[in-house]
Amino acid sequence: MAERKIRVLLAKLGLDSHTVGVTVIAQSLRDAGMEVIYTGLRQTPDMVVQAALQEDVDVIGISSLSGAQMQHIPKVLDKLREEEIDDKLVVVGGVIPDEDADSLLASGVDRVFTMGAKTSEIAEFIREWWDEQQSSHASVSSEGA
Repeated sequence: MAERKIRVLLAKLGLDSHTVGVTVIAQSLRDAGMEVIYTGLRQTPDMVVQAALQEDVDVIGISSLSGAQMQHIPKVLDKLREEEIDDKLVVVGGVIPDEDADSLLASGVDRVFTMGAKTSEIAEFIREWWDEQQSSHASVSSEGA
């Protein structure tokens, strides 16, 4: 039986229209064997969460280069909580000042990748999270057997 691919949703929120970074990340995650769904531009927090639900993704990646990350990303986190979705890895990347990165992490983002992060580092972080999830599901299943 083939191993299930990690499903990643990549999103751009608001009026942020710079797509080079998200395109590079999408390709690198595909090269790493993940399935990537890209929402396109001008997404709202509700649209991102609905896409995550519809696509049944494991990871939500938000690219931000506009400086509006503190306006939009906390709304995505709030919407995930409203929908009682707590099993998704949420990562953010882009031009994120340190103080904003700290606030995002405190709000529930799992990792912030700033400029200069290697694409292999991002794929490795996601893969390690996925492996931990699979291990914990396997141990829960064996306990219940």
